[in-house]
Amino acid sequence: MQKDDNYWWYITIKADASQEDNLFSIADISGSIGTEMQELPSGILRLRIYYRNSEDISVWRGKLAAAMKEFPGVEIEDWGKIENQPWHVAVEEAFPPLPVGRNLTVLAPWHKGNEPAGRTPLYINPGSAFGTGYHESTQIALELLEKYIKKGDVTADIGTGSGILTIAALKMGAGFAYARDIDPTVIEEVRKNLALNEIEPSVTDLAVGDLLKDFGHEADILTANILLDPLTSMLKDVPAVIGGSGLAIFSGMLEKEKDVFLSALAAAGMTVSEELVKGEWWGVAAKTEA
Repeated sequence: MQKDDNYWWYITIKADASQEDNLFSIADISGSIGTEMQELPSGILRLRIYYRNSEDISVWRGKLAAAMKEFPGVEIEDWGKIENQPWHVAVEEAFPPLPVGRNLTVLAPWHKGNEPAGRTPLYINPGSAFGTGYHESTQIALELLEKYIKKGDVTADIGTGSGILTIAALKMGAGFAYARDIDPTVIEEVRKNLALNEIEPSVTDLAVGDLLKDFGHEADILTANILLDPLTSMLKDVPAVIGGSGLAIFSGMLEKEKDVFLSALAAAGMTVSEELVKGEWWGVAAKTEA
């Protein structure tokens, strides 16, 4: 946060009760540091989403609008500033240590020193970018990555967000990691999260990139936890990155979008190795056809 941490931005969104999970997904995707849900007598749900004051409210409104495109029926109700609240306490309570998969635990930096024994800690600053680890789509990608990664692998994380998948890969034994994101403001946040995890910059290649456009590298494992449209648009370029022996992990899609993506996957000459579902979210590990 900025030195002036006496206020936080908020934006309120609303939708009918069937969209509760979608409201929380929108909050996470847009970079929220916390939320408050209210159920109105009419059956409408209202979610107040809080954001850091390190960016102007217009930046957060833009990120929120981009996230809402995937969820019809959700509306912005209002926005503003919350003054002089002990929000740091609420934030700390909102991000407890989260076990993921067999051996991973996602932790906010204030939990450093209190890691669960026998698990690999992934320190992520909440609200830095998409991918705090608390969203089902990120958990899907982490679980698949944990299952398939091998010591010394080279990885490529496209749409890296907070950098959590790159951090997980390196802490599980990857030898080198490429990380790309189209948003230049994300890059510095990834560097901070890498430093939190005591990862040397020399084992990463972190840069602004539009999916796989001009990527030009090979990887043993490619990860992409984004949304359906960018995932399908990049599929044609994935086989050149992973070759005949590599693996790609795709997440960020609703289970109802599964058939659309599987058709696009087949058209790109790729086959499914494993699928994983959490809540409404779906992800897949895939290889290039032999």
